Amino acid sequence: MRCLRFGAACALMIAALTFLLPAGELPARELTDIFGRKVAVPDYIRRAYATSPPATYMLYAMDPTVLAGLNTPVREWEKKHLRRHMQALPVLGGWFGQGNVPNIEMVLKANPEIIIVTSLNSSIEARTSQALKDVPIPAVSVQIQRLSDYSEAFTSLGEVLGRQGRAKKLSEYARKTLAQVSGIVKAIPPQRRIPVYYAEGEDGLSTECHGSMHVELIELAGGRNVHRCPAKDVYGMKKVSLEQVLLYDPEVILVFEPLFFKSIFSDPRWRHIKAVRERRVYLIPRQPFNWFDRPPSFMRLLGLKWLTNLLHPNLYRVDIVEEAQAFFRLFLDMDLTREETLKIMNRETGSRF
Repeated sequence: MRCLRFGAACALMIAALTFLLPAGELPARELTDIFGRKVAVPDYIRRAYATSPPATYMLYAMDPTVLAGLNTPVREWEKKHLRRHMQALPVLGGWFGQGNVPNIEMVLKANPEIIIVTSLNSSIEARTSQALKDVPIPAVSVQIQRLSDYSEAFTSLGEVLGRQGRAKKLSEYARKTLAQVSGIVKAIPPQRRIPVYYAEGEDGLSTECHGSMHVELIELAGGRNVHRCPAKDVYGMKKVSLEQVLLYDPEVILVFEPLFFKSIFSDPRWRHIKAVRERRVYLIPRQPFNWFDRPPSFMRLLGLKWLTNLLHPNLYRVDIVEEAQAFFRLFLDMDLTREETLKIMNRETGSRF
């Protein structure tokens, strides 16, 4: 391990790692880190830190006790469906957007045995590598840019953490979900794909280009994102005018912000849009993490089922409440009542499902 940048903090970290690994649990295997080096790690990782929320949430799904810290504070609506252990973890930051950087000294203090790195673009990847090159903690990469990456990502993460059995279950769920939905959607001709507008921001007038990772689920679920443009960066949130949305006249609107959802049906400016007239406007579920986007996490596996059922209920005939209950049981170790699940899905809002 090199201690070029952090001096005493680095030395203390090495001492702490040596002290915390009792006889019989010394590093017993090698992994290749993000710099191509062979690094020694314990067979069973007890503390890990991830550099972005999607990977942090994957760690939570794999084993909540392995988390050494968070990227952002736990938000109020997330608390009910997260373990108290997670809510008490230190906020260490991470690389996951414009201007986001972690507190390296706090990362060292949190004492993870490994760092899980995810990259959204070359700029973030370069910043991450530069910051971690002298950190005395092994760092390995997991690819989760697209939903199709998750099956292999869970397998890889299971190997890294020493939790292969758990990883196999989550990986199989991801693989089967994508295969099932893909088999249904591929038979839908282009003219039957539902025009969808993704409304972001408190005014509903921010959205994403059709090629953006932030709206990947629309195409996967048999919809057509109405905002057609090349995605120039990973941050998105492109401003549009209401006049443009009126011209798009989407059949379905997916809403990110609860505040906008509360106003859209009473706002006369939106009443002429087909989705509003027919009340096919849906507030995206966000517990414990968003089912659709921001961050684009493993919850999108459930979000894909939810959205496919909304767009094509005659083709994808499932009890989405039971699907959600099964998902929460597998990924989050939570048993929900039907009433609790309906509330999470915003059924009490009056949206048509």
